[in-house]
Amino acid sequence: MSLSVSHLVLRAKQLEIDAVGHLAGRVELADVIGQLIHALQRERGATSVYLASGGQRFLTERQSAVEAAHPIEATLRALFAQQLAPEQGATARTLSLMAWVLLDLDALAGLRLQIEQRTPTAHDSVAAFSRLIAGLVELIFHVADAAPYPGISRLLVAFVHLVQGKEAAGQERAVGAQLFASGASDEPEQQRIIHLIDAQERSLRVFEEFADTALRGRWQQHQLTPNVAQLERLRRTLCTARPGAMLDTGLSDLWFEVSSERITEIWHLQVDLVQCLRQACEAQLRATRQDLQDSEGLLRQLRDNPPPHTHAVGRFFSATEQPDAAPVLPAMTDGPGRADASLVDLLQAQSARLASMEVELDTARRALHERKVIERAKGALMSRLGLSEEAAFRALQKSSMDHNRRLLDVAEATLSLPDVFFAARGDSHQK
Repeated sequence: MSLSVSHLVLRAKQLEIDAVGHLAGRVELADVIGQLIHALQRERGATSVYLASGGQRFLTERQSAVEAAHPIEATLRALFAQQLAPEQGATARTLSLMAWVLLDLDALAGLRLQIEQRTPTAHDSVAAFSRLIAGLVELIFHVADAAPYPGISRLLVAFVHLVQGKEAAGQERAVGAQLFASGASDEPEQQRIIHLIDAQERSLRVFEEFADTALRGRWQQHQLTPNVAQLERLRRTLCTARPGAMLDTGLSDLWFEVSSERITEIWHLQVDLVQCLRQACEAQLRATRQDLQDSEGLLRQLRDNPPPHTHAVGRFFSATEQPDAAPVLPAMTDGPGRADASLVDLLQAQSARLASMEVELDTARRALHERKVIERAKGALMSRLGLSEEAAFRALQKSSMDHNRRLLDVAEATLSLPDVFFAARGDSHQK
């Protein structure tokens, strides 16, 4: 088959349809990952109270959470297996992240057995679940990255930051439950709650920026509810207590209930946001298929009505043309002679649409890029200076405020520093 313009145009349209199909598949994968995160967050919170109370409380709640997580985990494993098929278009990075998640999932049975035997502390169990969930959140960010359609991309940015904010809320619930159930305040855990509150606010601000009007309005209305006011009072109780001071263990149930209601509201937003994503993918697929049909119709008309090139050339060089008259080319005529112009119009329209999409996508890509750079900078400080996640982020924030620079700029500068700088800082910390 000889190559022609029509072959290239129609192939480009078909590739767009394939891209929408892959995007719809990534939305379904992100949905199941989000479901498993939700189940594991519930299990983490119940486990925290169970261990902090010496196995006296939340035994039933923990067992129920474990049972709810099993089928979702099985579904996710099946989806991972499907990604091995070439037609799924999974990248090496995607498969590598899935491999890390599977390693943690494979170790989950052993962790649950240790929890049944009450071997780990509540703090250690929260940390173990949080590491697993962090891998799932990272996979969601990767799955959502580089969506080629602005409307869908914006919703995906809202989705991943909603998931990240919900995870910070889930960790806050677990840490707070652990503190109340233990009956004593602890300064490092208090600082962690402060960090988690800040992390929620940052992620949920991005969610509000990129979510549609209805979901954004719902979240803003929720912020005005009595439940949120109660949560703020309990937060103050936890964060203002003197280190080592006694806490009312009777408040652990109230804390768990109030923080769970907040998480449930975020979960409902997440479910509805996934539905918005599905609808957006379906609408994009319909539009792209219609575009393909329209293009096929136009190209068929072009083939059936070839432009009269010889007549055009004859007219251009005709001795009967008036000396001052502009030559009339096929692209300037109506009827069959308009065929070449129609093809040019088709190509120009497609190019203009793709260029416009690139401009609209920049905002969404910047939001995802900023998150990636800040997370990498935190990781660099944690690994090279031995800092905790909270301390690493506070260091970035302090530098941002001290030098009046954006947090993103500080993170990028941190990543560009040579290893010898971190070695010197590490030595100064030890002294």
